[in-house]
Amino acid sequence: MVAFYLILAITVVSLYVAFRKQKPFFLLIPFLSVFAYFLFEVITFPAPFLETVKFIFNLGVCLFETN
Repeated sequence: MVAFYLILAITVVSLYVAFRKQKPFFLLIPFLSVFAYFLFEVITFPAPFLETVKFIFNLGVCLFETN
């Protein structure tokens, strides 16, 4: 839950700064923070990194299979 509020705060601050300074680069920061959080969670998962990545992408394949 702390991660949610942290990402929400990053989003609000980056939106404020982007509109205040009129620089669209700051709108990229929330996406980068979500990607960094995802990468952190994958790396800290107690399984080998490549097996974890393969498992995540195999879940997507299973959702689209039809019998």
